[in-house]
Amino acid sequence: MAVNFACSFATLCCFVLWGFTKTSDAVYVPLPHSTTKPGFPVPMNTNNSGVRKAARFGVYQYNNSSNDLFLFKELQINKAMVQIIRGLKYMLQVEIGRTVCEKREHSSLDGCKFQRKKKLQKLLWCYFEVWMMPWLHKAQVSIALCN
Repeated sequence: MAVNFACSFATLCCFVLWGFTKTSDAVYVPLPHSTTKPGFPVPMNTNNSGVRKAARFGVYQYNNSSNDLFLFKELQINKAMVQIIRGLKYMLQVEIGRTVCEKREHSSLDGCKFQRKKKLQKLLWCYFEVWMMPWLHKAQVSIALCN
């Protein structure tokens, strides 16, 4: 009985979220398979707009905590998963690269090109966990590990 309720509740939540995402700028989360447990991470397309926004948010967090003179920007999102828990928790593996934009001069990464000078080029592999609650316009990075 409890298992059926949990599966029904998870399905209902996914339908509600699916309906919400079709009418807003939020992310589309595919319906889980019958074997997927509620709250279990689901793989996402790395080109998904929600995934890209979460990756950018993770990069902003990295830039705010680094001592580098230049800003970094996402070069490639290698893997993305999302988990529905009081919002959307994105788990991302992202390659980021140093740009030509200095921190003190730019606040937006959109116009920043990657470094071309060999001495200044730098790539990092990062794991970000970004928790987003689009209906509250709130996001936070719980984990940002780069090396």
